[in-house]
Amino acid sequence: MLHGILGSGGNWRGIARKLVERRPDWGVMLVDLRHHGHSEPGEPPNTLATSAEDVRALVDELGNVDAIGGHSFGGKVALATRALHPFRQTWMFDSSPGARPDRNADSTVAQLLALMERLPKTWAKRDEFVAAVVAAGHPKPLAQWLAMNIVADNGGYVLRLDLAAIRELVADYLARDLWPTALDPASGELELVIATRSDVVNDAERADGASHIHVSRIVAGHWLHIDAPDAVISLLAERLPAGDS
Repeated sequence: MLHGILGSGGNWRGIARKLVERRPDWGVMLVDLRHHGHSEPGEPPNTLATSAEDVRALVDELGNVDAIGGHSFGGKVALATRALHPFRQTWMFDSSPGARPDRNADSTVAQLLALMERLPKTWAKRDEFVAAVVAAGHPKPLAQWLAMNIVADNGGYVLRLDLAAIRELVADYLARDLWPTALDPASGELELVIATRSDVVNDAERADGASHIHVSRIVAGHWLHIDAPDAVISLLAERLPAGDS
């Protein structure tokens, strides 16, 4: 499972635990993508393609990986990885295969990146960072999630993100059209999960005629794993194919 931009694999820990309780024939690997969590930066450039190569290398090392999924940026990385290594199923959670350059300026991610570039890089307490993000007009749960990137350092706290590298990843994510990959049945089934209160996916109708694409809708905002975790768990438990016990 691949997280979205500014996140980490740990964002999906609660869902993973409950999913394997319901589907013990499956295990879930939570991945930190390059420039996120505890992963190393990786060799440049910072693109969907290099992110997918990172994940493909991990999949090859693990072996026996039958499905891959990701949220937002991670969903498109999952789709790009699918082109390198076919899976039985690929899951995209509120992530569009298409190019979306129109979202570069006004999205929440763009606003958060601009805010973090303005804010101090070091903090006495993590709560001070949360308060600063809330004061800028963002919801407290979002600020607390973002604060997972504020880590202990020499008695204080520091932002662990390379914001310039993150901007490169976001720019490539928005620029790439992966619909040809999404519509290729040779790479396995594609599960496209749309959050109904989000405008991230605007080309879902193009998947309607493809027999290997299954479209689901969850009543939630873009961070559907936070807004509606039970619905996400139920959908995964229902749709994952039978695995080895």
